[in-house]
Amino acid sequence: MKLSMKWLAEHVDVPEGVTPRQFSEDMTMTGQKVEGYETLGEEIRGVVVASILSIEKHPDSDHLLICRVDAGGPVSVQIVTGAQNVFVGALVPAALDGALLPGGKRINSGKLRGVMSDGMLCSLGELGLSQADFPYAAEDGIFILREDCAPGEDIRKAVGLDDVVVEFEITPNRPDCLSVIGLAREAAATYRKLRRVHVPAVRGGAGKTSDLLSAQIDAPELCTRYCARAVKQVCIKPSPRWMRERLRAAGVRPINNIVDITNYVMLEYGQPLHAFDVRSIAGGAIRVRRAEEGERITTLDGVEHALDPSICVIADTEKPVAVAGVMGGECSGILPDTHTIVFESAMFSGPDVRLAAKKLGLRTEASARFEKGLNAAATPVALARACELVELLDAGVVCDDALDIDRSAKTETTVALDPNWINAFLGTSLSPVFMEDALKRLEFTVRDGVVHVPSFRADVEHKADVAEEVARIYGYNQIPVTVTLGATTQGGLNAKQRFEKRMGEVARAAGLSGIETYSFLSPRACDLIRLPAGDPMRNSVRISNPLGEETSILRTTLLPSMLDVLARNYAARNLEAALYEAGTVYLPEVGQELPDERQKIEIGLYGEGTDYFTLKGAVEAILAGAGIDAFDVERVTDLPYYHPGRCARILAGGEELALLGEVHPQVLENYEIGVRAYAAEIDFATLFAHARTSAEYHPLPKFPATTRDIAVLCDASVPVLTLEKAMRGAAKDKLESIHLFDVYQGQQIEAGKKSVAFSVTLRVADHTLTDREADAAVQKMLAALEQAGAVLRV
Repeated sequence: MKLSMKWLAEHVDVPEGVTPRQFSEDMTMTGQKVEGYETLGEEIRGVVVASILSIEKHPDSDHLLICRVDAGGPVSVQIVTGAQNVFVGALVPAALDGALLPGGKRINSGKLRGVMSDGMLCSLGELGLSQADFPYAAEDGIFILREDCAPGEDIRKAVGLDDVVVEFEITPNRPDCLSVIGLAREAAATYRKLRRVHVPAVRGGAGKTSDLLSAQIDAPELCTRYCARAVKQVCIKPSPRWMRERLRAAGVRPINNIVDITNYVMLEYGQPLHAFDVRSIAGGAIRVRRAEEGERITTLDGVEHALDPSICVIADTEKPVAVAGVMGGECSGILPDTHTIVFESAMFSGPDVRLAAKKLGLRTEASARFEKGLNAAATPVALARACELVELLDAGVVCDDALDIDRSAKTETTVALDPNWINAFLGTSLSPVFMEDALKRLEFTVRDGVVHVPSFRADVEHKADVAEEVARIYGYNQIPVTVTLGATTQGGLNAKQRFEKRMGEVARAAGLSGIETYSFLSPRACDLIRLPAGDPMRNSVRISNPLGEETSILRTTLLPSMLDVLARNYAARNLEAALYEAGTVYLPEVGQELPDERQKIEIGLYGEGTDYFTLKGAVEAILAGAGIDAFDVERVTDLPYYHPGRCARILAGGEELALLGEVHPQVLENYEIGVRAYAAEIDFATLFAHARTSAEYHPLPKFPATTRDIAVLCDASVPVLTLEKAMRGAAKDKLESIHLFDVYQGQQIEAGKKSVAFSVTLRVADHTLTDREADAAVQKMLAALEQAGAVLRV
């Protein structure tokens, strides 16, 4: 909504000294956000009114004229022009030496065909104006002023460009502010001023409107009030300058007095109006009804539209003549020979107007207002104002009466004024007197502790709405910061979220880069990772509205997503990749509508120097970060997507914690990955369940440690972890650490056997271990190793 400050001054006095910037800030702080402001004519500098004193023909040109003009200075100014419509005594805009015109054009003195010219006479277009602004001006040629002005006067004042236009962003709940009166009401409340209220007065004298036509509402659910008033002896002509200036400032192009009146009242009151030529209303009857199936109408923009029963129309006895609340029909438009018109002011259903405008592709100033919900009480007032302007502009003779069919609700909204509740709600300590004063400034009525809401404020329904009105007048910036009453909790991460964040940090510290992929896959992904028919992982949830076949199922494993990313990196000739993803898989449950959503951590690696043990180290780093040091490792040989001899599962407390291994060569070929790749999948819920989330303090040891090296022979198939667990169980609290430093198979070792060498560290907290105690602990470990299938190597 664009607001002319000169127009606003007609309704309320803004304090002297308040600049446009200050006005914008004050209005924003009281609830009406200002997008910006513009000083009209700001681009024009050094252009004044000049009177032509004499005209001579240029000696070296057939079309140039030498004009001597009075520009208000001590001496006359010589200006050369090519326009032929100038004459002695004419008042014209003169851009003097150094002047600026719209678009940044600068005017300087210079010679034209050898004759000095100290400026330029301006046309309408050169001032950024058009014939819509000054209908009497010539379309081509110099702008000959008919305004009441004198030589030397700034052209901006002479043509009404001495105004400031403030643009407001009006929220959908405040349609009352889509008007000059609505914003004047807000400005009056902001500055504690009284708003001047004008009550339209119409003389009449042209007989009765009811003798010309009748009106009825056939669709009361679409139209709650319909008012109409006729005007006879209409004289179509340009509007006066003051009206054209205000329309131009609001961004509306002046057309003629009747159309301009409807636009003017819409901007002033926020109530859209429409003017019909009475000749277009067949049968002299207006019906507000639903359109009939197959009906068509050509609107004022010349476009034909197909209608249906969801659209409300204004019709006569034969046809629709307007789309209600959107746009009039071409047949009803005001023509130069129009003699009798009817002004329409109505209240249409906002949601239905919005749907009709959208369906027809017509977005108008009227529809933008109706769709937000207007004040039915304003319809007769706006109609009276239009008729008053007709008489003021001598544009016709108004009929004595108006048709008014009123089906609108008459119930007044009231809200109890509860100062204690408002203060508790706002965190303030305002007095009841201040609250009542703030509401009265906004034109609410307060009687006996009850707030009577005016009809133009349909958005105020509850105590919180009243509190908001009080708060914005008091000033949001003055409300102290307080803790909300009853709030006992503070925001933060829960234990699971903190753990998830910690695992991401551990993964990155292990050299892995995080990725994110879509949760949906192509059904073909199951074939790419060699899942056999009937495998439970093929039982995926199918998306009912997929983006396409390639994204039509929810994943049951993160492996295909990880392999896709590894494949893209390999195709891009990245020599190595070390990635992880914390994602969700979706496992269908029998008898359940929704799948079981489980979080997983997927790891993917390839590159020179990367092998199964690199992957195992990354997994163990995550387990260590979770505080898990007691786990079992089992060899796995039956998974189709992992190499049968290079795959294992990790268990904690008998639950599968992770699955890791080298990706099967056939799967790598399916994804066109030409190097060995490794992948692991960790179940986040199991990891969290077995994690040690609290740290336990152990003091630094006071006594020295004793080390022993133990080398044993065992079957090549025996996992090293089995041997470590046997030693830990035997030495118990005397064993501080075990370090594997050698695994050997080859000469001097029996076929099918391997040599495994450990360095063990022994220590106790309360004394220095003696050799006897250390040897006894080693003997227990050797005995346990024998039971595990390993004998001391000699």
